[in-house]
Amino acid sequence: MRSQWDNFRENLGEWHGSFTQFSNRGEIVKDTPSILQLEAFNDNKTVRLTLRRFPPSPDGITKPPVDELVREYQSLGRDILFFENGAFSQGTIQLAPFAKSGAEFGFVGENRRLRLVELFDTEGNLEQLTLIREFRANTDAVERPNLTVEALLGTWTGEAVTLYPDLRSPDRFSTQMNLQLDNTGKLTQSLSFANHTMSSTATIDGSILHFDGRSNVKVYLLPDGASATVPQQVKLRQGFFFEAGWLVHPHERQRLIRRYNDKGEWQSLTLVTEHKTK
Repeated sequence: MRSQWDNFRENLGEWHGSFTQFSNRGEIVKDTPSILQLEAFNDNKTVRLTLRRFPPSPDGITKPPVDELVREYQSLGRDILFFENGAFSQGTIQLAPFAKSGAEFGFVGENRRLRLVELFDTEGNLEQLTLIREFRANTDAVERPNLTVEALLGTWTGEAVTLYPDLRSPDRFSTQMNLQLDNTGKLTQSLSFANHTMSSTATIDGSILHFDGRSNVKVYLLPDGASATVPQQVKLRQGFFFEAGWLVHPHERQRLIRRYNDKGEWQSLTLVTEHKTK
């Protein structure tokens, strides 16, 4: 099995994109162009990250200073895990009272990267979503269309890989998800994985799906084929998960799921790669 460091290096390159912030109503608050460079040196033992963001002019005339961040890595923290294709998630390890929490998710493929940050306030409510759409420099990579309910309808069959913070051997299992509209206009979901089956329904509110019952989550449909699945509220004594999705092609989707137990401890990270079969 490849090392976490080797998986991290799948993200190397120069990436041009933007940081787009959304409110908890799914409305765009701010969009900031960016250039990210991830460079390996010292015989691939060190990676330097250089992030430059170019804030928009507040008055259309004044040019704000470039926001630059430089970091070097020779090892990876306990809060992050990478898959062999470069997909990853970094975030809260242990939920704490009166502290902010959240996670970043990243997907890599075909000269594209898509990252999503889900941030929760000290009361456990969603504070902000940040969608980061990135394109490898000097390529003709293009953006995917905005995600819609219609694009998700159908049966999706996939394979899942689960990684653990203690780096034990990964678990692998098959998945199947069926999404349909019922005669009342609600979205119905049936999800099967690792000998478990779950069903739920959601009310469609523009670009937000409000799921009922045990799932108790909201799904935001975002630009570039992205989706953010967030709990109604993050709190102790109640297990929860964060999830991000990317519709890479009309019939191929990836999802990253970061799970926490009822003590607020990060338990696992799962990558699901699924294809529409019906």
